[in-house]
Amino acid sequence: MRILLVIVLMMLTRVSAVAADTLTVDQPKEPEEKKLSWLRRTIRGFSYIDENYVEPQHYNWSVMLLGRYAWDYYRLSTTGTDAQSVSFSPRHIFKVGPYFGWRWVFLGYTFDLRNISLNFSSAGWKGIDASIYSAQIGADIYYHHTRNDYMLRGVNLGKGVNERLLEDVPFDGFNVGTTGVSLYYIFNHQRFSYPAAFAQSTCQKISCGSWMVGLGYMSNSLEFDHEAFQKLVDERYGKQKAQLDSALMFNSVKYYNINASVGYAYNWVFARHCLFCASASLALAYKKSRGETALEDKGGFDMNNFNIDGIGRFGLVYNNTKWYAGASAIVRTFNYRKERFVANNVLGEVCLYVGYNFGLRSRYKKK
Repeated sequence: MRILLVIVLMMLTRVSAVAADTLTVDQPKEPEEKKLSWLRRTIRGFSYIDENYVEPQHYNWSVMLLGRYAWDYYRLSTTGTDAQSVSFSPRHIFKVGPYFGWRWVFLGYTFDLRNISLNFSSAGWKGIDASIYSAQIGADIYYHHTRNDYMLRGVNLGKGVNERLLEDVPFDGFNVGTTGVSLYYIFNHQRFSYPAAFAQSTCQKISCGSWMVGLGYMSNSLEFDHEAFQKLVDERYGKQKAQLDSALMFNSVKYYNINASVGYAYNWVFARHCLFCASASLALAYKKSRGETALEDKGGFDMNNFNIDGIGRFGLVYNNTKWYAGASAIVRTFNYRKERFVANNVLGEVCLYVGYNFGLRSRYKKK
């Protein structure tokens, strides 16, 4: 799956890169373009830029060192006067590794500093995060799966219960799998450059912003061993001291999410070669979930409703076309609500990188 994903990304980004080399907004269309197929003309349109605002990539090759910190946070809670809540997040994960790039395509591997190993099955956390940034459209693909690696971060079981007794306690009875894909369109794509902030493939020369719209799909599966959790509570507080609300007594549940989003992004060029980008989108999501509860007379766990989700992107970059360094962050929030049950999920990732471009492209060589 990893190899197939890389091949697809290489094909898409290579076509976009070739188009960017041959045509920008400031360049007149050649007569031969009329003979091009509609598909090729469409693909070229994705890379139209105004070079008064955006500087194209000058080099063919790049090497980069990347550090990646990823986390996810889940909060399960009930509603009402006797509301309870349980929060989970995995152990902190920081990975570092080398990357090698050709124009818009980067291939590399990051190593978990807790357990440097190439055995993917031995890790409690598995994940794929891939993004495609062109001038006009963007896409995100992500897959996270965490098993037996969570810790309790916050527990509220009612009055008279000391929450600190369960803080940062390992808990193997909570497993999560998240898979999602999103596609978005950037309106002011000729003057605003997402790649300048998140792909280092262009440079924003003048501050500029853009509205954007998108579509997305996400599926999320939760497994919660509520009996093991109650046993842990009994061990810490004593039997019958605190009882888990019946609304949290489910064995597994799956959420399906289809959403439409609207947002705004802005690139602020605050100094020569320096850029700060902030982007935020809100999504109206239709969500459906099915699962199994411990209470058979309840007829299972089922809900259909609409909620508001959000995604934020932030980037800080120095790029003089040859050397570049910076940091980026992506935060996704998902919310589910029913009459007595609420689930909140936050997925986040922070990257630190430094890189060097080489192999000057022909159009920039001095004649």
